[in-house]
Amino acid sequence: MDVKGTPLSEIGLYGLMNRYQQKAGSKQSSTIIGMGDDSAVIAPAGEYQLMTSLLFLEGIHFDLIYTPLKHLGYKSVVAVASDLLAMNGKPGHLSISLGLGNKMMLEMVDELMDGILGACERYQIDIVGFKPTSSLTGLSISLTITGSVQKSELVTRSGGKATDVICVSGDLGSAFMGLQLLEREKRVLKASGDVKPEFGNSDYVLERQLRPEAKIWVLESFKKLKIKPTAMIHVKDGLSAALLLLCKASNSGCRIHEKKIPLHQITLKVALELNFNPLIAALNGGEDYELLFSLSLTDYEKVMNELPEQITAIGYLTEREKGCRIFSSGDQEIEIQAQGWKD
Repeated sequence: MDVKGTPLSEIGLYGLMNRYQQKAGSKQSSTIIGMGDDSAVIAPAGEYQLMTSLLFLEGIHFDLIYTPLKHLGYKSVVAVASDLLAMNGKPGHLSISLGLGNKMMLEMVDELMDGILGACERYQIDIVGFKPTSSLTGLSISLTITGSVQKSELVTRSGGKATDVICVSGDLGSAFMGLQLLEREKRVLKASGDVKPEFGNSDYVLERQLRPEAKIWVLESFKKLKIKPTAMIHVKDGLSAALLLLCKASNSGCRIHEKKIPLHQITLKVALELNFNPLIAALNGGEDYELLFSLSLTDYEKVMNELPEQITAIGYLTEREKGCRIFSSGDQEIEIQAQGWKD
């Protein structure tokens, strides 16, 4: 990591805060007071307010050897905003706290904030808080985001019913395979000292890992089709965990078809190259930031008529006592398990 540049001591804590206050601007009519005071002031109008938070730690959640700071900033906003999308909500206001190690220079913070500001512009989010502080353990990024949803449009994990169709947006496992590719090249670099990375034509999985996008288009499609999922969850820790969490909240079981799980061709190519099972990447890989949701049969037909290539039906909900299982390619029923899951 390059440490050349302007020491943060030259601009100071309040200079750093003022620097990004001037760049952030305001996009939400509900923002009364944003950055620059002791607290933000937000005036919602007759909606449910949503709030969630996320913490990114260097060495745990990201590696600066292969993660561009601009991409990291963008990705962190996508990650936290996706939790609001999973409740059919619209992201609105973001508060950021940064822990900055002594290797961080002003230009590096600028690069990180350029990514955050870019994502906020893309998704029309106002930054209403920015608090930097010193860190002895490397870079940390803490984000708290609020948003809103019309009361009649709120979707939770708990509304699924037996016979509802389980669907997922996009494809799965690609971000994890991108991470495996980056880790492989890191090991090669460490062993050789100076070798140019060899990624071939694998840009798709690298982009899914380093600079993903929030799936706002899914919610826009629901609105256009005048439908509402019965339950929904953000796929951030793999498909297995998302399925188990949704089924537990909905007091249901599920049946998933392995052959239906959407895998991109580049994901399959990289998995073959790295001798890795792409199904494991989809089930337990994480960081896909797709949306998993259940639909009534009527709404499912509407979705398939309009979005047959962007939304995939992978199974259905059942009664709870039937458990959560996946039909393998050999038509065997296998219990769904997720890393870190204890019930």
